[in-house]
Amino acid sequence: MGMKKNRWQRRHLVEAFMKAIMFVSFIIVAGALGLILWTIISRGLPALNGDMITQVPKGGFYMGSEGGVLNAILGSLYLAIGGTVLAMIFSLPIVLYLKAYIGDSKGGQYVRLSLDVLWGIPSIVYGAFGFTLMIAIGLRASLLAGIIVLALVELPIMTRAMDEVVRRMPEDLEHAALALGSTTYEVALKIVVRQMLPGIVTAVLLAFGRGIGDAASVLFTAGYTDRIPTSLMRPTASLPLAVFFQLGSPFPEVQQRGYASALILTIVVLVVSFGSRWISARLNRYTVK
Repeated sequence: MGMKKNRWQRRHLVEAFMKAIMFVSFIIVAGALGLILWTIISRGLPALNGDMITQVPKGGFYMGSEGGVLNAILGSLYLAIGGTVLAMIFSLPIVLYLKAYIGDSKGGQYVRLSLDVLWGIPSIVYGAFGFTLMIAIGLRASLLAGIIVLALVELPIMTRAMDEVVRRMPEDLEHAALALGSTTYEVALKIVVRQMLPGIVTAVLLAFGRGIGDAASVLFTAGYTDRIPTSLMRPTASLPLAVFFQLGSPFPEVQQRGYASALILTIVVLVVSFGSRWISARLNRYTVK
């Protein structure tokens, strides 16, 4: 009896210890998020006005003159949307091929490992690779180059997120469709895609959030300009680089605008995050559990 009681006490002590660790971890994460939001809001909100989101930088903007960051807002949207669409064009076929033809074979495991490695590569490496490629083919810093590099950054994120959703799909659906005479291609396109639609949306918006907040990959490839891009071959600004340049200014007014730009970027990312959850919740109604 004594040994059982001691064992019972040790198990409850371990459980209490683990619960305490989890609670402290939650407090740290929630506190860090709250501190980041408070810093950005308290410093950026006073400088956030209509001119910041409706005007491009004017002469002397980086010395405290009038203007806004409309060029960076639109540039970030162009880059992120273009990169996300391009990444999705390649990601979805890869995921369907993995599901329908390779599965969990050695080839499939190698592909997934390669995607995991690509996911872990720092974005500055993608930027350096894109810059080297641009020099080789004679392409200048432009919106097109930034979109291509962002697509490379988002591709492993989007593909692996979709793949994990597909692997959780009930196999009975696939077997039933095959038993009715459907081909593997038809099952992948009509059954798998419909079943994984919430996961597709989540993966796309997750990759979009990564793309719109990335600075290193577009630093050498998209360039920077105070104008709104009117062509794929022209350089474009982005919000992360606008924040970087403004916070590096010695003028307090410009630094405060940098926090306002960071607040705009944070709002966009939060809207995307909450939007992905809302859309996924609605699409889940039409999937088979």
